[in-house]
Formats: sequence, structure tokens, C-alpha cells
Amino acid sequence: MKGKSKSKKVYRTKDNLTGYLLLSPWLFGFLLMWLVPAVISMYYSFTNFNLLNVPEFIGISNYTRIFTQDDTFWQALKVTFIYVLLLVPLRMSFALFVAMLLNKKHKCLGLYRTLYYVPSIIGGSIAVSIVWKQLFGNKGVVMSLLSLFGIEQKVSFLGNPSTALVVIIIMGVWQFGSSMLIFLSALKQIPYSLYESAMVDGAKPWKMFTRITLPMLTPTIFFNLILQIINGFRVFTESYVITDGGPMDSTLSYVLYLYRRAFTYFDMGYSCALAWVLVLIIAVFTVVLFKTQNNWVHYEAGGDD
Repeated sequence: MKGKSKSKKVYRTKDNLTGYLLLSPWLFGFLLMWLVPAVISMYYSFTNFNLLNVPEFIGISNYTRIFTQDDTFWQALKVTFIYVLLLVPLRMSFALFVAMLLNKKHKCLGLYRTLYYVPSIIGGSIAVSIVWKQLFGNKGVVMSLLSLFGIEQKVSFLGNPSTALVVIIIMGVWQFGSSMLIFLSALKQIPYSLYESAMVDGAKPWKMFTRITLPMLTPTIFFNLILQIINGFRVFTESYVITDGGPMDSTLSYVLYLYRRAFTYFDMGYSCALAWVLVLIIAVFTVVLFKTQNNWVHYEAGGDD
């Protein structure tokens, strides 16, 4: 018996070593690219540091400055909140709508799925942001089309503080492909027998959508919601390339402001503090969603208990 237990222990140890060996590239990347930089960033957030001087510990002065002396911080936070609050529901609604269309049998269905997913792959690139800037610029396609219909605009959509952020939000909604694929996968898991029973009872399509499809999709909606909120708060490329935060800071995203503090003003300690404030904001949103999920997310195996 002792020999058997010893051999099992040796086998288990070897099995664990194999697992850690296979996991080591990810662990190495996690430590080198995330954990160590995060710890260093946390330390710098309590210092006065501009890359040239030795970091000088100043306690919570950077955080006090953020909330009491920095008006641009509040503007960037306001712009980012508006962006997230408008982008997330629009992108998810559009993604679900397209997923439901693609859930039906069509010719060339695989091609359609690929085409709809392409914007999510290239949408966040600098090249696409430049194209988007040209489309909505003073001599862009959008302005030219409006003039053809007799609608003359003296200022382009990107030059108007009231509409510039809308253009960036539209670009974000256009990148709905990843959410669409997740919704499409979830739709295929809903048993068709539920719809058959509803049709026998005379249920209309809208009733089947609200009573069957949406409740069955709530775990996927919850997952997509967290991902999209996190991605929304991290918006940078579009704001940087298309408008550079203008006009009049109307598109100044939080991450763009953080970037400016770090690489334009070389205020590294302050930018690290800004980064940790953003982490805290995202964490609060995530915790609230997890705490409230029992009220609206329906799991098949007792997730509501």
C-alpha cells in the first residue's frame, strides 16, 4: 500500500511539474509584462518623477491634485463616461441584431460572418482611424454627400465640439464583430424546442424574443457588458488619431489625457496616479455588475441562488 501511495504521489508531482512547465510562458509574461510594471507604477504614483530625476516620494499628493486641482481630469472623465454610456448599449444592440440575422440559414453565411467580423480586427488600427478622419473631414465623403443633398456645413463633424465625439462613437459601434460572434455562439445553444413550444401556444416573435431569447442570453450579455465597458474606458487610438482630443477637449478620452501627462509633459508620477484611478473606476463598475447579476442574469444550473 505504501508503494502504491508513493507512486501516486510521484506521478502527481510529475503531472503538476508538467502543467507548470506548459504554463511557464504565460506566467513569465504575466510577471514580466503585467505584475512587475503594475507594482512599479503603483510606487511611482506616490512620487514626483519625470524620467530624468530620481523619484521623490510625495505621498498622496498626486491623487489629491487629481481630484482638487485638475479640471482637465474631470473633462476627460466626462468625455469617457459619455463615450462608454452611449457606445456600449449601441454596440451590443447592433451586435445582437446582426447575430440574430446570421443565426438563420443563408447562402454564403460563412462569408457574411467573416465580413462582419473584419471591422473588429482592423477597426482599432491607426490606418482605419486615418481613413475615418478623412471621411468626416472638411473635404471628406460625408461632407460631399451632404452638399449634394443641399445640406451645407461650414464646419465638419470633426471640427464641431457637439458632433466630434459622435463620430468616434459611430466608429466604435462599427467594431461590433467580436460581440456579434459571442452572441451568435450563444444563440446556437438555445434549444429550438423552446421556440416550437412557444409557437404552438401562439406566441408572437417579439414575445419569443423577450421571454425566451433574452433570458437565455443574459449570461452572454453579462460577459459582453463587462468586456465592452472595460474596452470603452480604454479608448485611445480613435481619439488620438482622428481629433487629438479636440475640438475644445470635446473628444479628450481619459487614456489620451493620461498619455499626454506622461509623454508630453513627462509627469510620470502623476500619469501613474491617473492610471490607478482608472483601474479603480473599472473595478467599481465590474464589482457592481457582479453584485447585481443575480437580479437579471439567469443561469441554467442554479446561478440565481
